[in-house]
Amino acid sequence: MDTILNFFSNISWWLWIIVAFIVIAIRDVLQKKHTISHNFPIVGHIRYWLESIGPEIRQYFVANNREELPFNRIERGWIYASAKKENNYEGFGTDRDIYAHQHIFINNAMMPYQIEKNHPNTIDNSFLPCAKIMGEFNKRKRPYRPASVINISAMSFGSLSAKAVEALNKGVKLSHAYHNTGEGGLSPYHSNGGDVVFHFGTGYFGVRSDNGGFSMEKMIKLVEDNPFIRAIEVKLSQGAKPGKGGVLPGAKITPEIAKIRGVEVGKDVLSPPNHKAFSNVPELIDFIEAIAEATGLPVGIKAAIGKLEQWEELADIMKNTGKGPDFITVDGGEGGTGAAPPSFADHVSLPWVYGFSDLYQLFQKKGLSERIVFVASGKLGFPAKAAMAFAMGADCINVAREAMLSIGCIQAQICHTNKCPTGVATQSKWLQSGIDPTLKSVRLAQYFKTFRKELIEITHSAGYEHPCQFKMTDVDVNVDDHNLSKELDSTYGYDKTPVPFNGMKSLQSCSHLGGKTKQT
Repeated sequence: MDTILNFFSNISWWLWIIVAFIVIAIRDVLQKKHTISHNFPIVGHIRYWLESIGPEIRQYFVANNREELPFNRIERGWIYASAKKENNYEGFGTDRDIYAHQHIFINNAMMPYQIEKNHPNTIDNSFLPCAKIMGEFNKRKRPYRPASVINISAMSFGSLSAKAVEALNKGVKLSHAYHNTGEGGLSPYHSNGGDVVFHFGTGYFGVRSDNGGFSMEKMIKLVEDNPFIRAIEVKLSQGAKPGKGGVLPGAKITPEIAKIRGVEVGKDVLSPPNHKAFSNVPELIDFIEAIAEATGLPVGIKAAIGKLEQWEELADIMKNTGKGPDFITVDGGEGGTGAAPPSFADHVSLPWVYGFSDLYQLFQKKGLSERIVFVASGKLGFPAKAAMAFAMGADCINVAREAMLSIGCIQAQICHTNKCPTGVATQSKWLQSGIDPTLKSVRLAQYFKTFRKELIEITHSAGYEHPCQFKMTDVDVNVDDHNLSKELDSTYGYDKTPVPFNGMKSLQSCSHLGGKTKQT
């Protein structure tokens, strides 16, 4: 009897499954939204499923080690291994095509730089402060020398999760770097002991007036209440979408985000393409000077580079008045953590190497390159690329996506969907729950320390003590088939202005040095 009941029970399950397939097939045939499902009922769904997991299949099984973008498997592997303090070497020679266009070669010296006894790097092999001081030329009340040449680029709370921001801030404290807030305002998660560069854009989040403009009163209070804010950055544009504003949907504005950004809960917030606080270059300079005077902090600007006419106007005013930004962050048009239409990310503004070389030459010709701290941002989170950037005139490197990778990002490229599987770029509490900020902060710090250590080693191999000493002639880049490699000065048409540098020992106890890095 039991056998008979089990037989009919099994039949009923099969019948239910058959009925379900019939219902799905009828629905597929009747609907007109998806042609594949209509023409191939049931089977068509397999196609959509395979398409949905296509990026993961290609990433893990199809693409080779060097062909993925924006970061290939070798690059991601180096960051992961560096962050975990694992072996990041590779054996049996490079698998990179060293004859490919834009490949970088560092010209090593016959005899490397020799570290003396009691040299700072014998005490800490990752000790590498910035050679310049932000705000020194303009005599700001609180000038700032970054204690690390590698720092966190602008990424907002809201774009990143609370736990990710907390991990990054704790990590910069451990590695004596600084943490750029991004334009989402200063959150409690930025307040874990790391130096902070407060960044704002056209939405003025965190320093926003009731009418959506800039509030100097809020800026002064913010700086007074948070002494770990060491500099202020005004965003003119970003590499992902220069000249384009954005909308933060009301559905994403939680009470916490509303409080931090100074907006209303549940109401769409517009970030326009243009600033309300200024509309031309002279007004921009007045705005910068007003903030610097009111806060005492160095003030800089961030932008992706395209046309140079207004930059030339800025340089002329700076030369004639002695006023202007203390630092300039040049963002690459390759795009970054900000989501953008492909038309912008692919085509608007110049890649970092072209944009930076154009801008640096302009300021150099005006005799201004020594007074500005140039911050480079655009896929430069690797020692050899950083060495190239220093040879071209950069003084600091800001990293964003590389920092995300160090705390667990897997380059799923769905940051804009709020479904980040690693919890780094989502507001989902469940997805964030997998992040341990204490553990991830250590990994970020270790990535930075490994990065600086290898950059120092490359610097020593070229015969120098600090990467600020790199010259354009120290780096070759593959250009074309007729002249496979040219030095940077020939490639980009200028020679970098020498950076004043009196040895690493002079940086050990500098009163303007950010972070707790004084050596003993």
